[in-house]
Amino acid sequence: MDSFSTLIRTASHEQHVEAETSTFMSDLLGGRLGVDAYARYTEQLWFVYEALESGTQRLASDPVAGPFVRPELFRLAALERDLAHLRGPDWRSTLAALPATRAYAERIAACARDWPAGYIAHHYTRYLGDLSGGQIIRDKAEKTWGFTKKGDGVRFYVFEEIPNPAAFKRGYRELLDAVAVDDLEKQRIVAECKRAFALNTSVFRGLGEEFPLSA
Repeated sequence: MDSFSTLIRTASHEQHVEAETSTFMSDLLGGRLGVDAYARYTEQLWFVYEALESGTQRLASDPVAGPFVRPELFRLAALERDLAHLRGPDWRSTLAALPATRAYAERIAACARDWPAGYIAHHYTRYLGDLSGGQIIRDKAEKTWGFTKKGDGVRFYVFEEIPNPAAFKRGYRELLDAVAVDDLEKQRIVAECKRAFALNTSVFRGLGEEFPLSA
C-alpha cells in the first residue's frame, strides 16, 4: 500500500506538469517576457499567500492542519519586500488580482475556514512546489533581470529558515503520512490537490492572456 504522501504526489503529477509547462511560465522562464510580467506574477502570488497565511493562527490548534502551520515557510513578508522592489513603495495602490487569482484565493480561504484537511492540499501544492521548482524560477529571474542573488525581487524563493530543504521535505512527507483522517477523507484531499493545480493553471492562463507574445 502506497503511503499517503506518495499517493498525493502521483495523483497530482499530471496537473503539476500542466502547471509547470504553461505557455506563460515557459515564456517567462525562457526570458521572452519582460520584468513587468514577472512583477505581475508576483502580485498574483501575494493574493494566494495572503489567503494561505491569514488564517494560520486559528488553524495552528487544529488537530489535522495544525502540524502543517510552520512559520519558517511563511512567504508574505518576503513577497511584500519583492513587490516594494519591483513596483516601488506604493505597490499596494496598484495591486490587482486576476479573476482566476481571486477564485484561487477564495478557495484557499474557504478551506482554511471550513475544511482544514482541504487546506492541507493547498499548503502542500504551494509550499513544497516553492521549495522545489521555485528554485529554478529564482535562478532564471536572477539571470534574466539581474536581481541580486537571493536578494530583493526574488526573496519569495529564499527560505532563510530552512537550511536543508531536502530534510524539510522528508519531514513534511512524514507529516502527510501521519495525517489523522480516514481513507475517504484522504481521497478528498487528493482531489483538492488536483483542484489546487487546476486553479494555479488558470492563473497562468490569465497571465498568458495579459502578456501574449506576438507571434
